[in-house]
Amino acid sequence: MLIKSKLSLMQVFSFTWKVDLLLLLCCTGVYYMDVYWLSDHINIPGAISTVLGTAIAFFIGFNNNQAYDRWWEARIIWGALVNDSRSWTRCLLYFYHSDNESQRTTTARNMIYRHLAFLYALKSALRNRPDEYYHRYLSPEEVEIVRRQTNVPNAILNLQAQDLQRLKQTGTVDGFQFLELNDLLVKNTDSMGKCERIKNTVFPTSYVYFTKMFIWFYVIMNTLMMTESIGAWSILFGWAFGFVFHTTHLNGINLMNPFTYNPLAMPLDSIARTIEINLLETLGETDIPAPVEPRANGLYIM
Repeated sequence: MLIKSKLSLMQVFSFTWKVDLLLLLCCTGVYYMDVYWLSDHINIPGAISTVLGTAIAFFIGFNNNQAYDRWWEARIIWGALVNDSRSWTRCLLYFYHSDNESQRTTTARNMIYRHLAFLYALKSALRNRPDEYYHRYLSPEEVEIVRRQTNVPNAILNLQAQDLQRLKQTGTVDGFQFLELNDLLVKNTDSMGKCERIKNTVFPTSYVYFTKMFIWFYVIMNTLMMTESIGAWSILFGWAFGFVFHTTHLNGINLMNPFTYNPLAMPLDSIARTIEINLLETLGETDIPAPVEPRANGLYIM
């Protein structure tokens, strides 16, 4: 996620250099085609550029609005996971009552550790990036159990439910406390399902494809129109118009999949690490990892 409100020209170029080169090549090719062949056969009316530009702006606006909605929903979901994680830790530490203090502390710590494993396993699954960091918060037996299932985060929640049921059966937590803890497990399942829905629901291909196609058509027609009035300068102005439309559209495309591993997506590393720090501090741990640092001179955080 970008965390700076302003970007330098080099930073902008690092995000857009590929489309910049394609635009310059396209505009140059169109200019020479018009000069040496097309100008003798047809004259492009200026009104075409205006009509096309307006239509494309509506397409891009719709795409970007829907893309941002997906990104913002993902941020709301992980914000809820932050709150539910803190509540889960608090409830386990203070609802749990037992005459055996050592057993109470060990069981609560294990279930809190298992919750951290759930978060890191969910992050790995959403990004499609193999990451075994969550193993450190599971026992070797639990690692083998969850590895045998295709949905690792869900398998970890199943282990949580089994321990929670044992706490109720032994009277360690009463009925009301059990309902509260179980409700938090249900919320974790809901959050996981919402994330999977966003990840697995492909943004309508037709919108993305046709918007790209229309932008390139607009660049070609605009360059042809300007060639007849300003000559070779149409290459530069054609690039400028195309840069505005393509960059705006690219911004939306990067938001369509908020869990991908890129600087414009959700900062899952940072959010998961923040939860990890909060929970370990609540447990009174001393070996606490450092927060995730911004990259590229403070430009973005993952």
